[in-house]
Amino acid sequence: QVQLVESGGGLVQAGDSLRLSCAVSGLPFSSYSTGWFRQAPGKEREFVAGISWSGRTYYADSVQGRFTSSRDNAKNTVYLQMNSLKPEDTAVYYCAKYYSGSYYRLDSYDYWGQGTRVTVSS
Repeated sequence: QVQLVESGGGLVQAGDSLRLSCAVSGLPFSSYSTGWFRQAPGKEREFVAGISWSGRTYYADSVQGRFTSSRDNAKNTVYLQMNSLKPEDTAVYYCAKYYSGSYYRLDSYDYWGQGTRVTVSS
């Protein structure tokens, strides 16, 4: 069974960096693409970043240049390096397994982790 487990969230100050991890199991990881989404209180879940099985990356405009997605196939893990964090980055961050369609759409993903909370104080 496919499982995705996020970790690395926490409370940081504006301008700080944080690295999220997503451990994936239950599938041949190197053959699959993944994505990161986030959901702030009272808001809809939104796309943050995606990384294809080949390493091609996709980013939301709001994080372009600050966030970097990467993957380590030997560890079955994807990462989201977040630099220059802002209070508006505060949210629960989710990783998900890409299925089909646009990387930017929620319905392109079929398995989700439980999320990890990131809080950025000003």
